[in-house]
Amino acid sequence: MKKIVVAIDGHSSCGKSTLAKALAKELTYIYVDSGAMYRACTLYFLNHQIDINDINAVQSALQHIHISFQVNTQGNQTYLNEQNVEEEIRGMRVSTHVSAVATIPEVRRAMVKIQQALGKQKGIVMDGRDIGTVVFPNAALKIFLTASIEERTKRRYKELKVKNPSITFEAVQKNLQERDHIDSTRADSPLKQAEDAVLIDNTDLSRAQQLQMVVNLVQERINI
Repeated sequence: MKKIVVAIDGHSSCGKSTLAKALAKELTYIYVDSGAMYRACTLYFLNHQIDINDINAVQSALQHIHISFQVNTQGNQTYLNEQNVEEEIRGMRVSTHVSAVATIPEVRRAMVKIQQALGKQKGIVMDGRDIGTVVFPNAALKIFLTASIEERTKRRYKELKVKNPSITFEAVQKNLQERDHIDSTRADSPLKQAEDAVLIDNTDLSRAQQLQMVVNLVQERINI
C-alpha cells in the first residue's frame, strides 16, 4: 500500500504527540518526535552548562549530540547519546528552556537534517512546530492542531502535577503563554499554519474522535 508523510504542527500541549503516536500505531508508520529532539538538545546544554548565546559553544556541543528513538513497553522512548532520557526531558527544567534553544538556527538546522533523513522512506508521522512549513513542505498531509489556552493548561497541569505536586495552574499557564509567544515570533522557522494544512481544534474532541478524523484524511490522501 502507498505510504505518505504526515506532518503535525501546533501549539504546546495541544496533544500533537498523543495524536502522532496513535496515528503512527494505527497506520503502522514510524513516529518521529521532533519536540523530544529539541528537548534532548536542551537537556544536553543544561547538563553541560552550554551558553546558548555562545554560537561556537553551541556548534561544538551539537557535534556530541546523538538522538534516537526506541519503542518498549512504556511506548516511544527518546535516547540521548544512548541513554534513555524520556522522563527527564518532560520536566519543567527542560520545558522552561526548550523554546529558547529551539530558536537557535544552528540547532534547528541540525535537527532538520536528521528529520529529513528519517523521512526519505515515507511512512512516517512527525509532529512539531515547523514540520509542514520547513521540514516536510511537500508532505502529503499536513495537520495544524490547536486547543484553547485553558484546555491546554488543564492537560499540562494534570500531567505535571503527578511528578511535581507543588506546581501551580498559574505557573503552567504562564509557561505555555511564554512558549506560544517565543514559538510564534522567533526569526528562524516560526510556528505558523502551512497554507495547505488542515486546521483541527481539539478543545472539545476526544482522542478517539480526532484520531478517526485524521485517519480519514490519510485515506483520502492515499487514494488521490
